[in-house]
Amino acid sequence: MAKSKKILIVDDDPRVQEILALYLQKEGFTIKTAGSGEEALSLIRAEKMDLIILDIMLPGIEGWEVCRVLRNEGLQVPVLMLTARTEDYDKIIGLDLGADDYVEKPFNPVEVMARIRAILRRSAPAEKSETVISFPGLKIDTGEFRVLLEGREITLTRREVELLAFLADHPGQVFSREQILENLWGYEYTGDNRNIDVHIKHIRDKLKSAHNPSWKLETVWGVGYRFSGERE
Repeated sequence: MAKSKKILIVDDDPRVQEILALYLQKEGFTIKTAGSGEEALSLIRAEKMDLIILDIMLPGIEGWEVCRVLRNEGLQVPVLMLTARTEDYDKIIGLDLGADDYVEKPFNPVEVMARIRAILRRSAPAEKSETVISFPGLKIDTGEFRVLLEGREITLTRREVELLAFLADHPGQVFSREQILENLWGYEYTGDNRNIDVHIKHIRDKLKSAHNPSWKLETVWGVGYRFSGERE
């Protein structure tokens, strides 16, 4: 699997590029590098990347803006963000913009490799057992990671689609944050369980244009979340 994967390292520190490239090449990955946000966007638009390691602090266009542009252009390539900042706010911004995970600097290259393998496993194409979860006015295609709201496709990140599909596939059942993490991403998930709240908020914001929906994404205070409604 690894030998066919192309990874772009975006960091303005040549030493960081060198360290990451060394470990990734040992695993058989094909490596591209960029030292700025502008250079990264040019490469991504010209070549298909399987994963992007993206530093937040870049000259010119910052990593956050690179991620925002990618998602706005409909590119769902997995993004692992590097940050020298430890505040939860900074991490939440990355998740908000569609990043798949983040690693704090200074990092352990072995940990970075573990994160990359986990992300690539999660983003591997689904086998032909695609499932469409349908409610009146809402269709969640778990094979194509697409969501249709009253016939119109809305843009959700892969993680948001996974979360919405999981809850919608168990209508009426309440799940705690810990249960959601364990069922969806297990030990591979490295974020704070409060990130579930962030994902839920984003999903609600993107579904709020529905006209009088017969389904709801509900908060059960002190417990967790549930999706209620009758499937078609």
